[in-house]
Amino acid sequence: MKLGLIGKAIMNSSSPDLHVRLGELTGIPATYDLFDANELPIASLEEQVRKVIAEGYRGVNVTYPWKEAAVTLATRPSEGARMVGAANTLVFEGGEIVAENTDFTGFMSGFRATLGERQPGRVLLIGTGGVGKAVAFGLGKLGASEVILLDLDPAKSRQLAGELEAQGFAASIITAEQLAETVPGCDGLVNCTPIGHEKSPGCPLPKELIGAHHWIFDAVYVPPVTEFVAAAKAAGAAVVSGVSLFVFQGVDAFKLFCEDEAKRAAAEEQAETLFVHYKRELLKETGA
Repeated sequence: MKLGLIGKAIMNSSSPDLHVRLGELTGIPATYDLFDANELPIASLEEQVRKVIAEGYRGVNVTYPWKEAAVTLATRPSEGARMVGAANTLVFEGGEIVAENTDFTGFMSGFRATLGERQPGRVLLIGTGGVGKAVAFGLGKLGASEVILLDLDPAKSRQLAGELEAQGFAASIITAEQLAETVPGCDGLVNCTPIGHEKSPGCPLPKELIGAHHWIFDAVYVPPVTEFVAAAKAAGAAVVSGVSLFVFQGVDAFKLFCEDEAKRAAAEEQAETLFVHYKRELLKETGA
């Protein structure tokens, strides 16, 4: 089964390891190639997708900066992909392109696997691009009392707030100048910007604002321990690592790539084991 990932700055992604490992565990030999726009020219997502279809790929994952564009290529977008307005998984079957957003489902699974039945409460979410949209809707589904949005482009924040409210979720927007007064009253702090990635080092908000009463989530997982995660741990906050999103969205994507229901079930059964494995390998956590 030929799979791959299309995006920018992805050469250190652990996705090839995850999907090849899942293939071995489920008895479906899989290859997983990286198509990094920083390494080879990609004129457009559509051109690259047409190319991999012609080369016999079963499907691809899509990451920054093309998650929103991925939905527009689909002949069959899922309900989640339509609702979020972004997709990170494209499956090619019967001449059609099926789009799904496993960031949406994977974030919810990772949150529960890490924090159990803890309620999200009032959450500040920074970055309203493709993964930000998925996580925002995931927070709504998890029962967040309010999702407060911050983006460098206020128009994007306003648009997402309207989309969340249309689905019955409470949402509002703030500016960067309001961070200091907003963060103390939040239960959760979420980074869905590239800030903290090895190619964009830094912390998405002033570290001194993070408190022990917060839980935090960082969508960045390269490196696994970002400046945001390290600051949260130092402050005594609960941490939902980007590694959880990586594992659970990856398992959900692999299930979509499978053509057999029994293989999908076999992949699902490996999710918790893989979560423990990657927490040990990437985060150096020894507990389950």
